[in-house]
Amino acid sequence: MPEASARPLWQLLQATASVIQQVWQGASATPVVAAVPAELRPGVQALAYQVWRHLGRAQALRQQLAPRQPAIATDALLCTALALCWRDEQSPYDAHTLVNQAVEAAKRTRVLRGQDGFINACLRRFLRERAALVRLTDDDPVARWNHPLWWIQRVQRDYPDQWQCLLQANNHQAPMTLRVNLLKGSVADYQKRLHQAGIESCGNGAQGLTLMQARPVDQLPGFAEGAVSVQDAAAQLAAPLLLQGSSLGPSSRILDACAAPGGKTAHLLELTQAQVTALDIDPKRCERISQTLQRLGLQARVLAADAAKPASWWDGQLFDAILLDAPCTASGIVRRHPDVRWLRRESDIAQLARTQAQLLSTLWALLKPGGRLLYCTCSVFHEEGQMQVQAFLAHNTQAQLLPSPGHLAPVFSDSHQPVPDNQLIDHDGFYYALLEKHAG
Repeated sequence: MPEASARPLWQLLQATASVIQQVWQGASATPVVAAVPAELRPGVQALAYQVWRHLGRAQALRQQLAPRQPAIATDALLCTALALCWRDEQSPYDAHTLVNQAVEAAKRTRVLRGQDGFINACLRRFLRERAALVRLTDDDPVARWNHPLWWIQRVQRDYPDQWQCLLQANNHQAPMTLRVNLLKGSVADYQKRLHQAGIESCGNGAQGLTLMQARPVDQLPGFAEGAVSVQDAAAQLAAPLLLQGSSLGPSSRILDACAAPGGKTAHLLELTQAQVTALDIDPKRCERISQTLQRLGLQARVLAADAAKPASWWDGQLFDAILLDAPCTASGIVRRHPDVRWLRRESDIAQLARTQAQLLSTLWALLKPGGRLLYCTCSVFHEEGQMQVQAFLAHNTQAQLLPSPGHLAPVFSDSHQPVPDNQLIDHDGFYYALLEKHAG
């Protein structure tokens, strides 16, 4: 349910349809939503996220109502309305109200001038024939699972026994999970602080607490002072995995490549006194790393540079440990970024896999013999995970794969009971491979 807004619903629908259209045209949702006027932004984001979680069904229904695809702005508003009202129990507003306000939005949108009659006719027909039209789309896999067909087929291939659960999990909202800063207190003590503040939580991993209901960070006790950070339970595995069994001291050197926004950098610094270099290609994202560290009272060397081009930033001294959170499709965090499934193209996977392979090869050369490199992606696609690492191992006889979680599929659980893979109760999709370098 979107937050209450003093603005009329037609304005929310008008802005939401514009956001949907821009993502269709290749823009990422984060900057597009950020550009929405502040008074509309919370409601538009809530509506857009719901649309993306039901967009496959909406597109199939629009195909039934208008087999000839209309202009993109018309299609965006029509699919926005259909995604929001096709199922009453999940609709944020009464279906008739949504239809009336969608037509009003068309009347008041310059690029939709003259299209309000067409949109009205389509949506009125939908209200009259809703049950029959929904049944007609039930056998369409895109409508059933609300993912592009290529995505569904790839998940079916990679996870023949789990694909339905994985796709279903993607259509739920992700939980809000905190990482307790052990430099400032224990998990149990912080959970008590939450309880005293009227915020209920449950343990999730070694340092994690998942909130029963998401809250703004300014409502979290001690957040401004660095008592906790917001970080998914699967992402919290990175720093402990890289450091497990090691004896890194104050003179040891760790590289966190592709480090923004700095959650894993901070986690490393909370667990070790080693010298950490945090690298990211985007200067603005490097500012976020610095802000994260400042809030937590931690220090690292933050560099805006391309990890694949060490000649521009490397000082020639080998690293004791490297964390490579490689650029990927983000197919494991669709619950948090539901636009990703509609933004990505199947060809992106091979292109990103080439970038991942280049980074692995380049950074491996910067690692000391006996050192460890943790390769991870927030992807569920095998081409970005186990296939990438298998290819690397086949061409690097110095590399040994140590016990690692491998692929972690996103989990949704109403029961808050542990799942077998890593005793996390709810987490995003990730891949982890811990590689040790032997002297050659």
